Amino acid sequence: MTQPTYVVIGNPIAHSKSPQIHALFAAQFPGHPAVTDFFYDRLLAPLDGFAAAVHDFAVAGGRGANVTVPFKEDAYRFAAELTTRAQAAGAVNTLKRLSSGNWLGDNTDGAGLVADVLRHVEIKDRRILLLGAGGAARGVILPLLAQQPASLSLANRTLSKAEGLLNQFSTMSTIPLLAHEFSHLNSDYDLIINATSASLGGERLPITNSVFAPNALAYDMMYGKVETPFLAQAREAGVTLRVDGLGMLVGQAAEAFELWTSLRPDVEPVLQWMREQL
Repeated sequence: MTQPTYVVIGNPIAHSKSPQIHALFAAQFPGHPAVTDFFYDRLLAPLDGFAAAVHDFAVAGGRGANVTVPFKEDAYRFAAELTTRAQAAGAVNTLKRLSSGNWLGDNTDGAGLVADVLRHVEIKDRRILLLGAGGAARGVILPLLAQQPASLSLANRTLSKAEGLLNQFSTMSTIPLLAHEFSHLNSDYDLIINATSASLGGERLPITNSVFAPNALAYDMMYGKVETPFLAQAREAGVTLRVDGLGMLVGQAAEAFELWTSLRPDVEPVLQWMREQL
């Protein structure tokens, strides 16, 4: 059996579609030297054995890895070098083995989100509302700010958590950063992004229809075969442009593929294939 040169590491991991996604990316570049030995597989790591699993993978010839639940913070601590966006996210979802033998840690989630949003609307000069103040929100703030929006507001059930997260970015941008509680939102926004896990539990968020500006884009980082609760809220508020997070998943994978190979894959056919698999 061929040893994988690239893997997705997680626990559990059998459900991951990453091998199929990256195989489709590699197939877009037949005969290219960067993908002639591109073999991608899943790697189940023990919950207390992430570093050892990566070490063994490297010894066997491993060059890069996607990192998923529950190891993104382990990967952040493990990487000898970190990109700026990984430092800002406080988590690593992509590892690349450098010529020195060290591992570079990156976080491609925010770039994947931005690339997917830009397929639908511009971000520059838009008023953004980011819902949630956990790791998913933290991972996308810096890439969103890089697009020069008019403002970025962060809403959470508790104001202090939203304020604490935004304080970490206050010196990185001159763009207005505003913190709110869900119940105190009283403005409308052009781009509303759900970074909470509410949709996973079938929950609706305690926000009013008034947060959605005319012609707003409602974006849920979650995705599934059926409409998420957040996107249902947006539809009922009259929002016609509603997007789930499947494109973000494929987009972050494309960012990782490019980091490893210097090749930029076309996400559209892969996204269509993924949609058909739901």
